[in-house]
Parts: sequence; structure tokens; C-alpha cells
Amino acid sequence: MPIIVNLDVMLARRKMASKDLAEAVGITAQNLSILKTGKAKAIRFVTLEAICRALACQPGDILEYRQDSAASE
Repeated sequence: MPIIVNLDVMLARRKMASKDLAEAVGITAQNLSILKTGKAKAIRFVTLEAICRALACQPGDILEYRQDSAASE
């Protein structure tokens, strides 16, 4: 998938545990794990906003687009 989730990078930069972020955002640790591993198919803007607020970052710090090499052929 060409959308890369860099949530683990931001958590490390902010020295925050996943559990603490999940509590701050109001989602389960399991749902946060699904998002961190890139297995999520979608994210609500409300959730993205809460994550950005808790980590003091921008959506672009968390989400990255990389063109799929198979799609470019």
C-alpha cells in the first residue's frame, strides 16, 4: 500500500507509549496497533485530529505517500 503510517516514529520522537496515546485519543490500544502497523483501511478525521493534538504534530508527520513501484509500470 502506498500510504505509510509513521505513527511509531512520532511516538518515539515524543517519548510516548502507545498505551498513553490510545488513552489520550480515546481509542483502544488494539485499534491504535492496527493503525501503527498500516493495516487500517481508513482513519476518521476526528481520530487523526486527536492524534495530532496529543503528539503536537501535523497529519503529514504521521501519514506519507510513496508511489507503489508496481503501479508505476
